[in-house]
Amino acid sequence: MNLYIVSANQTGPVNARLAKAELTLAAKASQIAIVDKADAADVIILLGQGATNDASISGKKVYIVKDLDALFANPKQVLQSAQSDATVYSESTQQTTPASHSGVKRIVAVTACPTGVAHTFMAAEAIEEEAKKRGWWCKVETRGSVGVGNELTAQEVADADIVIAACDIDVDLSKFAGKLLYRTKTSPALKKTAQEFDKAFAEAQVYQPSTTAAKASSNKEKKGVYQHLLTGISYMLPMVVAGGLIIALAFAFGEFKDVPTIVKEMINGIEISKEVMVKTLVGEPYLAQIGNFAFSLMIPLLAGYISYSIADRPGLAPGLVGGLLAAEIGAGFLGGIAAGYFAGYLSLLLTQYIRLPQSMEALKPILIIPLLATLITGLAMQFVIGTPIAYLMTSLTTWLETMQEGSAIILGALLGGMMCTDMGGPINKVAYAFGVGLISANQYAPMAAVMAGGMVPPLAMSLATFIARNKFNKAERESGKAAFVLGLCFISEGAIPFAARDPLRVLPSCIIGGAITGGMALAFGSQLMTPHGGLFALAIPGVVSPVLGYLLSIVVGSVVAGVIYAVIKRPETKLEQEEAIA
Repeated sequence: MNLYIVSANQTGPVNARLAKAELTLAAKASQIAIVDKADAADVIILLGQGATNDASISGKKVYIVKDLDALFANPKQVLQSAQSDATVYSESTQQTTPASHSGVKRIVAVTACPTGVAHTFMAAEAIEEEAKKRGWWCKVETRGSVGVGNELTAQEVADADIVIAACDIDVDLSKFAGKLLYRTKTSPALKKTAQEFDKAFAEAQVYQPSTTAAKASSNKEKKGVYQHLLTGISYMLPMVVAGGLIIALAFAFGEFKDVPTIVKEMINGIEISKEVMVKTLVGEPYLAQIGNFAFSLMIPLLAGYISYSIADRPGLAPGLVGGLLAAEIGAGFLGGIAAGYFAGYLSLLLTQYIRLPQSMEALKPILIIPLLATLITGLAMQFVIGTPIAYLMTSLTTWLETMQEGSAIILGALLGGMMCTDMGGPINKVAYAFGVGLISANQYAPMAAVMAGGMVPPLAMSLATFIARNKFNKAERESGKAAFVLGLCFISEGAIPFAARDPLRVLPSCIIGGAITGGMALAFGSQLMTPHGGLFALAIPGVVSPVLGYLLSIVVGSVVAGVIYAVIKRPETKLEQEEAIA
């Protein structure tokens, strides 16, 4: 192929000369000839902003590169795009060509996972890295636990060629109306980023927010039952964390002494120690009350947002009421899940099948659907669904309370192993949801096994990179350092880079270590009152007990998993090390 390079009027002479030099070097490496006349060229590359004084390119196949930064980042990609995407040039069409047609694609994305901590940001980083490799412009908005991060502007959305929504939960995408949008999950966006990029351009469809009924129906088709549960958990989780830590603080302040007695003693001039004052006036009774109120909202939030995920806003009220009733009749988190699904699908059916005159259609989502769905859900929870689930929840709680040491070890090993099976995937989330849900029933032992087991994979991989340093390339050793910190924070996904490269060795090693950790944790009688925070949550006395047994279980499981993997790992070849670095 013969290539002719020309610069546009608004491109500075220095930038134009540097860009042309970069392309010339890349062309020689690709055995592409650079010619001096447009007539002798198969493809012409126009560099920079504006038109050009070179009238000879009119009517020729021209590829426009307005973003020179992307060209400097990946000139070979520009050459490849020029061969496939060049179009017939005229000055009038060039004047109206948007920046997104310059050959350097513009990607915007949104990421969100149920907890809003690990997968949200790791998927965002993977998307940005893949775009950088391809020489494309990219910006990713994160919908994490702290809110919206790196927020996309209206202009950035308007200029984008495509939108990638890598979300495990229901998020508002209304600002992308009219744009090509591709939906995926955080896990494939993280682990198979290149394939997801290719699928995005092949399968993306124009996104149009529609009416409530159509939107709810669309959500039902696009999201499975499991994803509705994850949406509910994501909204419930902050309440569980806050409530658990506040109750733990209350326990840390010690025994309660009657406030009126303290006040009376102060009035009578009796000396009262500072310690007693703190424990009494701000201690256990009031902090515990706040924590208990927070806990009382857990199940309504779970049910409400499961229903919201299914039926959008009309499902929120019946889901919240159904969850509140589930808590009141003792159905616990199992009842909350049942209420959420019942209310959501009921609201969806009512939305689809109730037909009203056009003048009254606006009343459906704010009056008719919430009224009917809330009434029916409430009656169903009280007289049909609630009682058997309350019996099941009572039986489960009784079994956990009377659990013998042998069965406790088996349960802990099962939960710990599940946490290490797929690093934040469905199996991991099932075990996590089980532990979180039982906190609402004041059963704190399963959560201890869950969090301890979930910390093992990243800690084990970090240890393995230290023990068998020569078996890992430089990039993996650096990942090992980051994995250690992530492990301390209870972010199992810190082990994903290792599991993605060597799943047949990493996963069995971690499952063995996680099972040992979970079993030991419950053998020691460990209990954990918060569903997140890792070791840093232990800064508050009373969050976990006994502390030494809990920590020992984490250390033993991590060491076992790390040593196993260090022994069975195949050393990296020189070629693999070079590819990893590249």
